[in-house]
Amino acid sequence: MKVAAILLLCMALFHQGHSNSCQGRCGSGIDSSYSCQCNTACERYNDCCSDYYTLCKAGDSGATITDAEIKSLSETLFALDTNKASASQLTLDPQALVADSQTGSQSDLSSRPLYKYVDENTLFSRPTYAALLNLFDNYKRITGQAESFTSQQLTEQDTFLKETMLNTQLGRELFAFLYTKGVYKSEAEFIEDLKNMWFGLYSRYNGAMDSSGFEHIFAGEIKGGKVSGFHNWIRFYLLEKQGELNYYSHSFNGPWSGYPDVLGLQFHWDGYYKQVGSAVIGCSPEFDFALYSLCYIARPGKYCYLSLGGTQLILQTYTWDNSSYGNGKKYIGSAYPVSM
Repeated sequence: MKVAAILLLCMALFHQGHSNSCQGRCGSGIDSSYSCQCNTACERYNDCCSDYYTLCKAGDSGATITDAEIKSLSETLFALDTNKASASQLTLDPQALVADSQTGSQSDLSSRPLYKYVDENTLFSRPTYAALLNLFDNYKRITGQAESFTSQQLTEQDTFLKETMLNTQLGRELFAFLYTKGVYKSEAEFIEDLKNMWFGLYSRYNGAMDSSGFEHIFAGEIKGGKVSGFHNWIRFYLLEKQGELNYYSHSFNGPWSGYPDVLGLQFHWDGYYKQVGSAVIGCSPEFDFALYSLCYIARPGKYCYLSLGGTQLILQTYTWDNSSYGNGKKYIGSAYPVSM
């Protein structure tokens, strides 16, 4: 009995001593008994042991996603965005430009709408745009009100993922890159993870399953008496056209001469104010979705440095840390262009 007890004690001490190390654990599956992990998934979920790259990645340059690779891929996706709006299909009227110190004043300094013209007949008839439009009316914007989806609405989610990620060269390019990096083993795994990551429900208020990454970023929400999220140009245009959104000013106008461009916007949405709502303007739904997905997968909770036509764009992503899906994977909490 004494020998057995000593062996158990030694094993426990060994485990404790290596709980923060990848010594002898490289490539092992996720084990919640350890405080950190030693497999490729830890790179995404920011729970790698401190010696993971030294012990497990030495000489394996193809296993991590570098900043240079992200910038290169973003340039490729930029070139592949053939569904973006052209100058003849989209005209803006930005009007008032305000300093960052003035964004909280809630002053309507623009007498006209932001969107002067959008060629709906051309743009909105394209499959990826049509798929996005079908999703906007599936959500309750006030947090604390539980979301539920009909079978038709769930199908609309699947259609959006299929049209943007599988039926465009841009989406297939993103998958091909992530496949070569070992993030996904198949298109089916890729799509399933995106569906959970983006459309999986979690609670932002009072325990109700009231939110998702897609709702927050693309559709927008109301929380604490103000607009939360809301970073999609098409959603903005539609609500402005319907008279539900009043454009006040902008505090940032990106350096791009054509589309896509980036604006930091101040506006009222049916009685609720957004101090700075940044968005990539004029891009296709697949481009918007692909950039956010790339940055969330490669740089969760961090700045993500992209390059569009030789000009830097920074996206900020946030993980949702209060609940998870799958084997401890984190939902998207938020993502938006940095406008400064």
